[in-house]
Amino acid sequence: MKKAHEVDFQLYGDDMQFVEIQLDGGESVVAEAGAMMYMNEGIVMDAIFGDGSDGDAKKGFMDKMLGAGKRVLTGESLFMTMFTNKTNDKKALAFAAPYPGKIIAKDLGDMGGQLICQRDAFLCAARGIQIEIAFQKNIGAGLFGGEGFIMQRLIGDGLAFMHAGGTIIEKELAPGEVLKLDTGCLVAMTPSINYNVEMVGNVKSAFFGGEGLFLATLRGPGHVWLQSIPFSRFANRILAAATKGGGGGKSKGEGSLLGGIGIGDLFGKD
Repeated sequence: MKKAHEVDFQLYGDDMQFVEIQLDGGESVVAEAGAMMYMNEGIVMDAIFGDGSDGDAKKGFMDKMLGAGKRVLTGESLFMTMFTNKTNDKKALAFAAPYPGKIIAKDLGDMGGQLICQRDAFLCAARGIQIEIAFQKNIGAGLFGGEGFIMQRLIGDGLAFMHAGGTIIEKELAPGEVLKLDTGCLVAMTPSINYNVEMVGNVKSAFFGGEGLFLATLRGPGHVWLQSIPFSRFANRILAAATKGGGGGKSKGEGSLLGGIGIGDLFGKD
C-alpha cells in the first residue's frame, strides 16, 4: 500500500517550465519555500519543520530542529511549505523552476524507493516523501565536491519533482562503467551509483584550461541525470556580463561589435 499521496500533474513550457499538480480532497504536497506559482481557492499552505512524512511525524521536537538546522547549513530554508486541499473537489496548484531549465518528475516507487539529488534541485513532492540531507562519506568529495558535496536523499513511493538548468540528459551506467563530469552538472542519481571526486591528471590543464582541479567520478551500475547549465555557471556568466567594462550598464550599444564600448565613449562624451 502506498504511503505517499497519489497526485496528478502536468508539465507546461519548454525552457522555462512549471508543473501544475491536481489535488483531490485531503491530498497534500510539500515544497521548498518560495516555489509556489499559483493555487486554487481551497488549498491551504502551512510552514512546517521537516517534510510532513510519516517518518518525520514520529520524530521529537529536538530531532525536527536538528533536521531543520542541517537544511540551514546547506543553504536551504529553515522551513518547508505544505499545501493541502481542504475541500471535497479537485484543486490545482503550480510550482515553477527558479531559473531556465527543465523539471524532472520521478515516481520513487519506480526508482527502488530512493533517489539522491543536488541540494538545490528539489522542487516539490507528494506528501509522504521523506527528504533528508545525504552527506558524502568520502572525505575527498567533502572537501572538493563543490555543489556535489551535500546532496538530498528522497525516500518513499510517490512522485517527486526536481528542476535543473539547460538541457537534461539521463544516462544508464553499466556495472563498472565510469563517467567523469563537472560536479555542478550532476542533478540526480540512484543510490547504487558510487560517487567520488578526483583530481585531474594534468595540473597545467586544470589551471589554464578553465575546468578546475577536480571532477566528479560516477561509477555504475545505476541511472544518473545531468544538466547542461548549472545555476552557478549561469549566474557567473550573468555577473561577468553585467560588470564588463565597469560601466554599470550606463553605456549604450553594449550588444554591438564594439564589445561594450558606447558611441559616447568613442568621441569622449558622457
